[in-house]
Parts: sequence; structure tokens; C-alpha cells
Amino acid sequence: MNASTEQPENRRTGARLLRLLVLLVLIALLAVAIMLDRYRKFQDTALALPEQEMLYTMPAGASLNQLAYDLHAKNIIDYPRFLILLGRETGAARRLQAGEYILRQGVTPRILLEQLVAGKVNQYGLTLIEGDTFREMLQRLHDNPVLVHTLTEDETDAEIMAKLGHAGEHPEGRFLPDTYYFTRGTSDIDFLARAWRAMSAHLESAWEEREEGLPFKAPEEALILASIVEKETGVAEERPVIAGVFIRRLQRGMLLQTDPTVIYGMGDKFDGNLRLRDLRADTPYNTYTRKGLPPTPIAMPGVDAIHAVLHPAKGKSLYFVAMGEGKHYFSNTLEQHNLAVDKFQKKKKGIKLPPSGHEQ
Repeated sequence: MNASTEQPENRRTGARLLRLLVLLVLIALLAVAIMLDRYRKFQDTALALPEQEMLYTMPAGASLNQLAYDLHAKNIIDYPRFLILLGRETGAARRLQAGEYILRQGVTPRILLEQLVAGKVNQYGLTLIEGDTFREMLQRLHDNPVLVHTLTEDETDAEIMAKLGHAGEHPEGRFLPDTYYFTRGTSDIDFLARAWRAMSAHLESAWEEREEGLPFKAPEEALILASIVEKETGVAEERPVIAGVFIRRLQRGMLLQTDPTVIYGMGDKFDGNLRLRDLRADTPYNTYTRKGLPPTPIAMPGVDAIHAVLHPAKGKSLYFVAMGEGKHYFSNTLEQHNLAVDKFQKKKKGIKLPPSGHEQ
């Protein structure tokens, strides 16, 4: 074959190679376009969650790669590398926060990463109830399945307060009733510390705004009376009225004579019935035998009860008796009070009473 015939053959070969190269480039570009389209759609396509919502735990120290392949193993995403790429592209890769998250139907990979970066972890609520004692409150904590339980049921009040950093302080009434939200992994002692701080802050603030002329030397005394008011009534509008009765009695040096303090002082001896002999049996909490306030609160007072004792209702009533349905009749004199006891407690007929003391 001479040179003249070789040149056309070489040109044909070169042309075929060029066409093949162009075809390969086009195929590659098409493949890249397809992958880019899939990647774009992946970012805003809802995750394939098995339920309407599911809990997902991001372990401490877990990487973006671990997250991606774990979600892939659970059949929640199809392309783990896409999630890795998205995390690096958005800067989320190094900012993911550990914790327990709620994933809901409709969440996309982009939203998921935003949620993990923001640390929007799942929160659980636990409510501390006004009027509960310290031990009743501890039982609520013990029964909660999410809190990490570090306290044992045989620990004494003193041991628990020492763990809180408040050794020597009586725990009753020192925790603010409220609904507290917390994440999984929170311990019972951390929860208690938070409720203790909440009560301390609220009591300090409320004390600063108290009315003048109250018979309290310190905010702790107001807390004691607030706990008594809390146990005496669950009717909101009666709290300041009952607080007014007790404050006038304290100012006059009268016995408070309130059953809840007697019951608290009896402890486990109380069987549900308060008898005359119980009212006569002296304890530090028996306000029928001892003047002034008992030594500690008798329950957890709420913010309304604290406000009531620091802003009591004006009036002259010195006595009250339960009428039923949670309400009370207030009397200005002992004579009127005795008639009210006959009418409402002893159920005697034909007794006529003036309007309740706080209504006069």
C-alpha cells in the first residue's frame, strides 16, 4: 500500500475515533446531567419514613457518613452519597448535634440536616403539681420513663438535698410547680435542680414586689404560709381571701388552727380521718397547739398561692369553714363561725347566716 492510500484510511480512522470520543463525552455529560437531576430532586424529596413520625437518635460523635449510611440501611434514603454531598455543600457536615429527634412525614434531606444542625431535639414534659408534697413529687419523677434515675427510693430528704448542693435545707415547698420540658438523658437530679432554681428565682422576685405591713421576716415565711393556702383551697378566687384570714390571725397572735398542717405533722399516722385527739396531739406542725407558722412548708405552693400571701385580700374575716364543692364560708366573729360550722359541717337545719365575710 502506498502513501496515497494510507492517508484516506488514517483520516477515516481518526474520524471514527473522534465520533466515538464525542459519543463518550455526550454519554458522560448525559450521565452527569441525570445524576445532577437526581441529586437536585433528592434534596427536596420527602424521606421514606416507615410511620407518620418516628424517633431517630443521632449518637454523640456520629459523623455525616454514619448518618447517611444508617438512614440508607433503614431504607429511609436511597442515595447515602447524596446526603453526604449535601451536608458538605451546605456546611452541615461538621455541625450536626447529637440527640433524639422526631422525624415527621414530609421531612426532606435538606430539612433533616437543618434540624440536626439546629439541635431541635425531642422534648418531653413532666408536670409538678401544686399541693404535692416533696415525696409525692419524687414519686412522679420515679415513675417517669424518660428521666435517668440516679436517686433511690430509700435515700433520705437530707441526702437528696446534699446531692443538689443544698445540704441542711428542708426540701418541702422548695420546688416550683410547673410543666418542665427536657430531653432524653436528663437525670432526675438535674430535673430537681432546675425546679429548685425556678422556685428560688420566683420567690425572690415575688418577695421584692410584696405589699407592706405583712407579718413575714423573710421570704421563706411567706413560702410556708403559701403552702398552707395551697392545701386549704383549690378555688383560685379564694386564695387571697384565705391568705388574708391567716395574715390577720398572725398579726393578732391567734392560732392558725389549720387542719393541713396537723395532717402533715402526723406523717404516715394519718389514715384519712382527722380526729379531735389528733388536733390535741402536739407536733411542730400542729397549729392548734402552737402559735405562728409551722417550721417548714407543708407542700409545693404554686405561683398563685405565693402571690396571694404577698398580696392578701382586705377584710375583717378571721375564720372560714368548708361549705362543700371546694368553697368556704368566711366569718368575722367566732359566734358567726360557730353557726357556720353547725350549718355546713354538722348539717343543722334552720340556721340563717349573713353573707360570707369576704362579701360584706
